[in-house]
Order: sequence, then C-alpha cells, then structure tokens
Amino acid sequence: MAITIEIPSALRLHSRGSAVVTIDTHEQSCASVGAALGALESRYPGVLDRVMTEEGVLRPHVNVFVDGENSRFADGLSTPIRDPATITILAAISGG
Repeated sequence: MAITIEIPSALRLHSRGSAVVTIDTHEQSCASVGAALGALESRYPGVLDRVMTEEGVLRPHVNVFVDGENSRFADGLSTPIRDPATITILAAISGG
C-alpha cells in the first residue's frame, strides 16, 4: 500500500519539483503523521525545516491534513494514519 503526500507549491523547490510524493509502506512504516513526515524528510532533506520548528512541532502557519481532517484537531504529529491515506501540507494564507 502507499501513503500519498501532497506538497504545496512553496515547498516544491525542496522536493525537486514534486507536487505529490508516494511513500511505499511496504518499504517504510508510516503509522503516524510524524512518521510520514519523517519519511518525506528522508527522501527530500530540508523539507521539514519549512514545516516544523527546531523543537519538532508544526510551524504555526502550516496545517497538515490526513484524508481531509486537520491533524491539529486530532493528535497532532501522533495522529494515526490508515493505509492508504492522503496527507496534504498546506501553508495558511492571511490577508485583508
């Protein structure tokens, strides 16, 4: 099976232009949001620097959704992932 991670355009410079990354869960276990983001970082070093702080928490302007549900309202990085799943990384946009 696989987990799909959708990369926002602002991070594609760090994912070699990839808008979608697929993690094969037979090769790498991804039972939580944090594990899936770790798998993304192992493939594309530097991506997580833009998503997480040095303390290992999501940056305030970044939201991570698992199958349409915001992980902030679940268990954060510990939010469990069912295989297959789609993770979407979104940067919050504000304006007036």
